[in-house]
Amino acid sequence: MEIFLQFLLLIVGFIFLIKGADWLVDGASSVASNFKVSKLLIGLTIVAFGTGAPELAVSFSSFISGNTDILLGNVIGSNIINVLLLIGVAAIIHPIRVKKETVSKELPLLLLISTALIVLILDTTLSEALTNAFSRSDAIVCLLFFGIFLYYLVSLARKNKKEAKKVEKPKYKLGKSFFFVLIGLVGVITGSQLVVNSASTIASVIGISERVIALSVIALGTSLPELVTTITAAKKGESDLLIGNIVGSNIFNICIVLALPVAISGTITPENFEILDLILLIGSTLLVCTLARLNRKITRLEGILMLTIFAVYYGYIVVGALA
Repeated sequence: MEIFLQFLLLIVGFIFLIKGADWLVDGASSVASNFKVSKLLIGLTIVAFGTGAPELAVSFSSFISGNTDILLGNVIGSNIINVLLLIGVAAIIHPIRVKKETVSKELPLLLLISTALIVLILDTTLSEALTNAFSRSDAIVCLLFFGIFLYYLVSLARKNKKEAKKVEKPKYKLGKSFFFVLIGLVGVITGSQLVVNSASTIASVIGISERVIALSVIALGTSLPELVTTITAAKKGESDLLIGNIVGSNIFNICIVLALPVAISGTITPENFEILDLILLIGSTLLVCTLARLNRKITRLEGILMLTIFAVYYGYIVVGALA
């Protein structure tokens, strides 16, 4: 009976996610047009930070309960999923055009922050420490990177004002646009929480390790807002909103979801993570940077490549869990 209830909640969560994402994309696009700023900027801020709220909630909850593997696994898994699964699916639905500015600035910044995270975590490899740890000073470094990202967003907003004539006519008036953004965020956040909680319960009953739950069930569950928003944006041809959402979400995950709780409360020492997890984190980011730089477009074939890598990696995780 309990399993049946959890599956029912899972379905309800998906309904909230799908409808909420539809409202969120429409509202965010209209907000961008009303303020005469680019949809890329809205994707990097309102949509990215809003859909990152589930990860932040899980982050603080897992830190308070002492589940540091879930804290780190949520961030690493979500970022891998955001790149390989989300961009892969979106590219298959509709080839993604990437702006020159994104290729030269936003994606390299994400790659830099992802690399910095790996360098800060691998203490046993790089500094001959006894254990790998993510300390308060490491977290402060990530928060400083987020400050650089915010400075870039401010400069981008100023530039958008000078290019106001290029922005299309808004679909809704400002008040209605914000209303759709608000109810869209409520929908995706509520839906993601229902999905995460029910999926975690189902996984626990089946019997899966904390690392596997963190990298798969929780990471995928908290990435559902980004996933559904990305699919919706791809169907509507909103490439700027799509890319902005993923880049902004991944930066937010590292610099806020992971770093903020650690900066407040102190060092974490994850024990059950493999070097492969970190390789996939940096490798997936490097892959999308390279593909975008080659022709400023991510094709359907490249989307299939990303999904193949995703399937192989998670297939390895599942096999390892069952072994």
